Amino acid sequence: MKKIFIDGRAGTTGLRIYERINRDDLEMIILSDEERKNPERRKWALNNCDLAFLCLPDDASREAVSMIENDNVVVIDTSTAHRTNPDWAYGFPELGDEFYQKIKNSKRIAVPGCHASGFIALIYPLVKAGLIDKDIALSCFSLTGYSGGGKKMIAEYEAEGRDKLLDAPRVYGISQQHKHLKEMVAITGLDTAPIFCPIVAPFYSGMEVTVPLFKKDLNGSVEQIKNVYKSTYNTAFVSFCDNSDENGFLSSGALSGLDSMQISVFGNDERITLVARYDNLGKGASGAAIECMNIVLGLDKEKGLILK
Repeated sequence: MKKIFIDGRAGTTGLRIYERINRDDLEMIILSDEERKNPERRKWALNNCDLAFLCLPDDASREAVSMIENDNVVVIDTSTAHRTNPDWAYGFPELGDEFYQKIKNSKRIAVPGCHASGFIALIYPLVKAGLIDKDIALSCFSLTGYSGGGKKMIAEYEAEGRDKLLDAPRVYGISQQHKHLKEMVAITGLDTAPIFCPIVAPFYSGMEVTVPLFKKDLNGSVEQIKNVYKSTYNTAFVSFCDNSDENGFLSSGALSGLDSMQISVFGNDERITLVARYDNLGKGASGAAIECMNIVLGLDKEKGLILK
């Protein structure tokens, strides 16, 4: 039975991963609150597990990796620290067999960022197919539930007498320096980062990422885009769904509570909107981490996940 350790189990992502590992095929290494603060006990746990999830800030994740001396330990990092490191597998197996095989055979796996997951799912296949050029200038609009901000933001939104400013959606990342931009460029192969507009809204979980396109910027047709998505995304984890709107609306909470992603195309022959919908805590975080664990450990890929 494989032994699993979650470094950072008290955080939002760590807790969701812990809930999903209540399984008969895995054994948890659990440190008490006092032990978690003891560097020697933490190092012991990191070196005596088969797989370690890192649910930590970037610097703490790098520190944790440096503490691992056992070459057999698999690391799945949910932070931003290693997502653009070519020595690490990028944890989005549905992008292609090369991604799947690298995850399957790697000891170091980086879980994609929540916003980045949707953007990359939409753009990577189109760049690969030559339907858009790498030098294209794109913009991206992303709407997320407040749980993506972690324990501090969750507490702010759920506090009695909360600030009235939290009652409406809020734009952030306004300096165009959002931490997910680096992987959005690195994984898609784009020459420049998109203009990125993330918005956090007063609902717990769910995510909707949209990328608008002009037909004149395409090297092909709308039907060709749909065909690329249909051939790329046809599993329970990520699927193409035509006519997926709700009577002309698209709810960002449509896949809340699930670990899957839905890809759709809307618009007309001149102006097109690409849409990815999923749960920021599911396929956008802990669900993706569990999927990667199942793959690298040779387990049932769907076990521990809620896909529909």
